[in-house]
Amino acid sequence: MRFMIFVKATKQSETGALPSPEGLAAMDKYNEELIKAGVAIGGGGLKASKFGARVQISKQGKTTVIDGPFTETKELVAGYGIMQCNSLQEAIEWIKRWPPQPEDAEIEIRPFIEVSDFPA
Repeated sequence: MRFMIFVKATKQSETGALPSPEGLAAMDKYNEELIKAGVAIGGGGLKASKFGARVQISKQGKTTVIDGPFTETKELVAGYGIMQCNSLQEAIEWIKRWPPQPEDAEIEIRPFIEVSDFPA
């Protein structure tokens, strides 16, 4: 099963500050473990929301563009990953090994909808 990993933004990540050299080294080590185990498919960090935009599309097709930054940090994503695991529990176990961060971290794990999920 494939899982999308959403790393929620923090006040620090929204400043645009990069992790410390020690923090980067810890994440590199963790990512190497994921790759060696064949769990990591892809992932990356995202710039602060001040560099982004949101496009809202109404049911009539009208579009509205809202430039960042966005105020609700808890609703923002600072990074993502795609993992291949046998179960949600396995994905949770991998995420529980996430290196400590300077601020509390929240990581959401969601399974992909796969072709096999659709009736034949």
